[in-house]
Amino acid sequence: MAASPDDTRERRYQRLIELGIALSAERNYNRLLEAILLGAKELTNADGGTLYLVSEDRRSLTFEILRNDTLGTAMGGTTGIPISIPPVPLYDADGNPNRKNVSAHAAISATPINIVDAYDDEHFDFTGTTAFDVRMGYRSKSFLTVPLKNHEDEVIGVLQLINAIDSDNNVVPFSEEVMPLVVALASQAAMTLDNQMLLDAQKRLLLAFIQLLAGAIDAKSPYTGGHCRRVPHLTEMLAKAAEESQTGPFADFALTDDGWYELEVAAGLHDCGKVTTPEYVVDKATKLETIYNRIHEIRMRFEVVKRDAEIAYLTGVLAGGDPDSLAAERDARLRQLDEDFAFVAECNVGGEFMAPEKIERVKKIAETTWVRTIDDTIGLAWEEKARKMAHVVPAPAVEHILQDKAEHIIAHSKPPIGPDNPWGFKIPVPEQKFNLGEIYNLGISRGTLTAEDRFHINDHIVQTIIMLESLPLPRNLRRVPEIAGGHHEKMDGSGYPKGLKREEMSIPARMMAIADIFEALTARDRPYKPAKKLSEALKIMSFMVKDRHIDPDLFEFFLTSGVYRHYAELYLMPEQLDEVDISNYLPKAAE
Repeated sequence: MAASPDDTRERRYQRLIELGIALSAERNYNRLLEAILLGAKELTNADGGTLYLVSEDRRSLTFEILRNDTLGTAMGGTTGIPISIPPVPLYDADGNPNRKNVSAHAAISATPINIVDAYDDEHFDFTGTTAFDVRMGYRSKSFLTVPLKNHEDEVIGVLQLINAIDSDNNVVPFSEEVMPLVVALASQAAMTLDNQMLLDAQKRLLLAFIQLLAGAIDAKSPYTGGHCRRVPHLTEMLAKAAEESQTGPFADFALTDDGWYELEVAAGLHDCGKVTTPEYVVDKATKLETIYNRIHEIRMRFEVVKRDAEIAYLTGVLAGGDPDSLAAERDARLRQLDEDFAFVAECNVGGEFMAPEKIERVKKIAETTWVRTIDDTIGLAWEEKARKMAHVVPAPAVEHILQDKAEHIIAHSKPPIGPDNPWGFKIPVPEQKFNLGEIYNLGISRGTLTAEDRFHINDHIVQTIIMLESLPLPRNLRRVPEIAGGHHEKMDGSGYPKGLKREEMSIPARMMAIADIFEALTARDRPYKPAKKLSEALKIMSFMVKDRHIDPDLFEFFLTSGVYRHYAELYLMPEQLDEVDISNYLPKAAE
């Protein structure tokens, strides 16, 4: 028994409601576009259809989704098959509206158009459709073209349905009864699509701001250029590989669309706190470096002392002293000063371990004195002058060739993080200062950073968390501070700033820790170390696994998935790409 017209109408209304609910719940852009077209095809029992969107310049309609059941055609959307058909122009070269094309006319007039038979229609140009039919062996007959209008009554797209099919599988016109349903669906679709487009635009804007900030951080330091781009890429490569894995500890790992967006935001902002870190600390290539390398200032003091030796020799000769003995004394003094400065300069580079005897020699050299005859409190900015005036020594003054002065201690400009901080940071408070003392810096045992410098380097992650926690993040981004702020934590709880253990960290946060370390080890733009070869970097990381600093499962997956190699081929120099036998670095091999 055939369904009555009332039953059919009721089913259509019910289906329209269901489609509206489904559209409002869909958050994937491509699936949303498909749902709009497929829902309209279902309501009208249409054989085919096309969904167009108005271009950003509002000069054309671009093909987004194309379906035809008889021809078995499915293009655009989630199919991944691009639609090569050129856009439909809304205006000609002179700016006149395109009234010949039915979809263009529907968009321009903002009215639905129902055509019984395209071949008999005298209002629109269907020559292209006729040529398509001849080529494909198809017969395009009935057309229903409906504009999609948003809440501002602006047309944002066009829905076009082709060939309504009746119960006997015959092509029939689209009934006047079904038109209001399609218009209602188009209206609901337009609202949902417009909201989705606005959300996508907001996401793109936020990601663009993140890229802008990351680019500014990298540009701020020529030695870390690209870090804020490479770490997110490597993190996402690792997450993608984990999501695709079918076996092992990450077989169940999966991220939703929101999860991927959250990871992208967190990875892009993982070092945003570096905007608060002084460049000379981030880029500190020598021990005496601040805004400039202070070895030049010390060299000038040695030059002054050498001139004093020359003056002492000439004064002695003029006073009747023995020229030969005075010259020998002068030459010995000059040789000693040259050797002392060469030693200080070598210590400044920070390339070798500073044994205690070397530090003692620095202190011994510092006992050399020279006479300053000019007031050193003039020509200063008020802040520096305020520091000096508390310990002013008027000229002329005898000063040491190397000094640790009270004015070298500079207070931290950011508010201190005390033991009762609300974030649970565990970075020590006493080091919240700068210490520019010359002897103190030259005595750094390894590298170029003092304990205070390391505090400021580490402090960038504290500032990152504070900055991100201060943002009114929506629910789908609530884990951004945890993911971005955890890449310096260690699996045994000895990391910073919170001393988290492995089980207290999310998998994305642990992934970012792997990415941050590997990028740092292999980067070729650091002033304080050469870029390591692939095998060297993996060997160091295998020791870090043994010391329970990085996640053993993730590191093993990092190796076995080949992510390390893929990244290396993208970003490392050819000379860094040595042969690697990953079995030497797997966690079991490292034990």
